[in-house]
Amino acid sequence: MDTLTALSPLDGRYASKLTELAPIFSEFGLIQRRVAVEMAWLEALCDAEQIPEAHALTNEERLTLWAIAKDFSLDDARRVKTIEATTNHDVKAVEYFIKERLAGTSLESRSEFVHFACTSEDINNMAHALMLRDGLAVLRAAQKKLTETLASFAVETKDAAMLARTHGQPASPTTVGKELAVFVHRLNRQSAQLDAIVMPAKMNGAVGCFNAHLSAYPAVDWEALSRRVIEGAFGLKQNVLTTQIEAHDGIAELFDALSRWNTILLDLDRDIWAYISLGYLGQKTVKGEIGSSTMPHKVNPIDFENSEGNLGLANALLEHMARKLPISRLQRDLTDSTVLRNMGVGFGYSLAAYQATLKGLGKIKLNPLRLEEDLNEAWEVLAEPVQTVMRKLGKPNPYEQLKELTRGKKITAESMRQFINGLDIPSEDKKRLLDLTPARYIGIASQLVSHIQ
Repeated sequence: MDTLTALSPLDGRYASKLTELAPIFSEFGLIQRRVAVEMAWLEALCDAEQIPEAHALTNEERLTLWAIAKDFSLDDARRVKTIEATTNHDVKAVEYFIKERLAGTSLESRSEFVHFACTSEDINNMAHALMLRDGLAVLRAAQKKLTETLASFAVETKDAAMLARTHGQPASPTTVGKELAVFVHRLNRQSAQLDAIVMPAKMNGAVGCFNAHLSAYPAVDWEALSRRVIEGAFGLKQNVLTTQIEAHDGIAELFDALSRWNTILLDLDRDIWAYISLGYLGQKTVKGEIGSSTMPHKVNPIDFENSEGNLGLANALLEHMARKLPISRLQRDLTDSTVLRNMGVGFGYSLAAYQATLKGLGKIKLNPLRLEEDLNEAWEVLAEPVQTVMRKLGKPNPYEQLKELTRGKKITAESMRQFINGLDIPSEDKKRLLDLTPARYIGIASQLVSHIQ
């Protein structure tokens, strides 16, 4: 497929940026993991002493078994799809493919234990969990790089005083670094929640009761045997109470947590966009790049805009799947099947967004002159400390006095200091207020950056 003819930008314009996700969430990635699950189940059956017909594996047989999964190739996947063209059933096609590979080996006599007592969802739910686990590892690596870059810039700018804007209007000053540190803290909190998620999985038959399993081998502890595969072989978490399908609540938890991470990043994108618009942050120019087809001076914050758009697409998909997937009629309906095939789309737009933000962070630079200029034009923000000191000293109507002085009026350094000099307050308090400037009125903003974890 030529990227120029791709239906989706994930396989077209952004394809080169998403190469790590393609082997995981593609049809190939799904089939490959189905094969791995089937191999682990067959191995567990052969290792179970109470299943004599699936007698123990030799070391050579074990290697042969796992080579089918580990060496699974694109040609192997094509063979599975060829079989599926006849079966019209994707998981059964995997079973037949494995039996083909076992033919002519010492394992052929145990080929009927491939997919033994399983329903398709036993294989699929584990394959999907493995895809999500592996895909999340890719996203978490990108998230970590992004937050570390942001944290580094926050530390670098922790002392850079900046006029805050609440409701878009001038407010008590802060520092650039402290405001960025807020986002690092928020993103790290969501990262910890993502890291705590262990995907649940099931391998308990057609309606979750091990019906077929017990009909063949009533003495086997099937719950323990399936746990050995789910938790021992793949590091997932066994869900013992299911219908035909694993309820997808774990997937919903993951997607909700990922959506929250994305939402915070989108908030950051918009704030940095605004700081660039205000001139607080500048952008390094890249030779050869063009900002506008008609306005030569333009250096647009396109990376943050690109990230914002892709995050919106990612969350639209992730949030839909989180709402839809936990709902299935009675013991099973098939509405989840086509939805689950789009998991990689949500991850793809997320990764494209992370890369765009990271690229944008690599271009931004502080504009100290513009920061200073805005602070020097906002002496009215010192109304807050002045009225606060007056309140502590019991002066009458301090808030109202400062409101009358400043609201809707142009306040200068001279007019503010004239007001302070006219106050009947202790000399120590008066000196502290007179020493204040908007740039010095930043509280402990600089120190707060050290709380980044």
